[in-house]
Amino acid sequence: MEETFKFILQARQKFIELIDSLSVEQLNNIPSGFNNNIIWNFGHIVVSTQTLVYVRTGIKSDTTWVKYNEDYKKDTKPTRFVEQTEIDELKAIAIKSIEEICKDYENNVFGTITTFSTATYGYPMETIEEVVALTSGHDNVHYGYALAQRRLVQ
Repeated sequence: MEETFKFILQARQKFIELIDSLSVEQLNNIPSGFNNNIIWNFGHIVVSTQTLVYVRTGIKSDTTWVKYNEDYKKDTKPTRFVEQTEIDELKAIAIKSIEEICKDYENNVFGTITTFSTATYGYPMETIEEVVALTSGHDNVHYGYALAQRRLVQ
């Protein structure tokens, strides 16, 4: 699992580098053919990982503690201009949340989880290792969308 967490952090750092290479206007631009933008894709991975790892597994009861969840959760789309302050906060949460999940994993917080399947993949996950692996793949799907969008907003 150490390598998996390391990979997730490295991938998120690459996403942050992409964000840092663009203007706030470019991050908020919804390219033709898309229903979201680069900053939505980034915010979505930030809130989704916390929700999948803690709420869907039954470790926490609801998402009220997940900052920006209502803006970036599944089945949402951009409805407002995201300012630099929020972008900076999302970048910090992106790294901090994975570090916290890693620490909780090391402390056996996820000893027993509630099995669940996501609507997207439909694969039942019975262990936290499976959930973390899924979130790694999910992060990279949205990073790929953001890379495609970058070409259209520059």
